[in-house]
Amino acid sequence: MNTAENSRKAILVVSFGTSYETTRKVTIEAIEEEIAAAYPAYTVYRAWTSKMIIAKLKKRSLLSVDNVEEAMERMISDGVQELIVQPTHVTNGIENDAMKEDILKYKASFSSISICDPLLTSEEDKTALLQAVNEEFADLPDDTALVFMGHGTPHYANSIYAAMDYTFKDQGKGNIFMGTVEAYPDFDAVLRNVKKTGLQKVLLAPFMIVAGDHANNDLAGDDEDSWKSRFEKEGFQVSARLKGLGEYAKVRELFVKHIETGIK
Repeated sequence: MNTAENSRKAILVVSFGTSYETTRKVTIEAIEEEIAAAYPAYTVYRAWTSKMIIAKLKKRSLLSVDNVEEAMERMISDGVQELIVQPTHVTNGIENDAMKEDILKYKASFSSISICDPLLTSEEDKTALLQAVNEEFADLPDDTALVFMGHGTPHYANSIYAAMDYTFKDQGKGNIFMGTVEAYPDFDAVLRNVKKTGLQKVLLAPFMIVAGDHANNDLAGDDEDSWKSRFEKEGFQVSARLKGLGEYAKVRELFVKHIETGIK
């Protein structure tokens, strides 16, 4: 990926990572490719924050991915001086805070480091994402509840999920719900609110950059504790659209725009 012309300027794209090859290609890799196309003067590097996923892929010998520290060492070795960092995290949560700490350890080795925002940071980000959802689910029938599953975090940034749920309702989208797999709003909260609508059909979708393990198992899997199984047990007719946010064109555009802000 490196050339003599742009070796001193780089964009490091930091993702949580995924062991699912199909979703990786249409989400993480698609984001990286659009960033590279938008900023040809920069070399694009990749790092993942999930050491567990990195190790899993290495064990399979399918893909070798740097963690953040390894990527920083690689860029120093390549002579990079001007660094832009773009996380593909959804929120300013634990993963994003840890990423910043790892990057800033190397501050003295670069002439400049600019760390851009994750997906949902400003009100403008939220508005853009709502537009992306409205476009993606323009065909949502009035008799169907669209239920998103976000990851969730014990970090205070988790409040964005409840804020998104409220905003859907405020926009008149009373049949769109936001839940999380590891925090609040949890499944029980979502179930209570869906029941209040009287709707009998549920469409499940991940509110994560990739449609990976959580989407395929916790959300739409056949195990009795998946959201799909639990909704079915309550008598709902359930379907799923396993498309990560990274597949939405407007989401990829938003990451590109965040870099533009960071460069300025």
